[in-house]
Amino acid sequence: MKYENAIQSIPSILRWKQVEHIIPWSKSYTYALINQGLFPKPQKLIAGGQAVGWLATEIDAYMRSLAVNMEQSNNE
Repeated sequence: MKYENAIQSIPSILRWKQVEHIIPWSKSYTYALINQGLFPKPQKLIAGGQAVGWLATEIDAYMRSLAVNMEQSNNE
């Protein structure tokens, strides 16, 4: 495996500053969705620590699902 491929296969972790540029709503609304089980839960980056992050793959899957749902709603 080439070095570039190896780097690309490492899971990316997004912090809030990155996530907020992807999703179209506020932090408080995001956490309300998390509490309702409608948005991926952030994971602690270090056991016992306060810092959290989201796997980029989970945010990507959520946004793709949201886009599909929007398209289906518009076609009804």
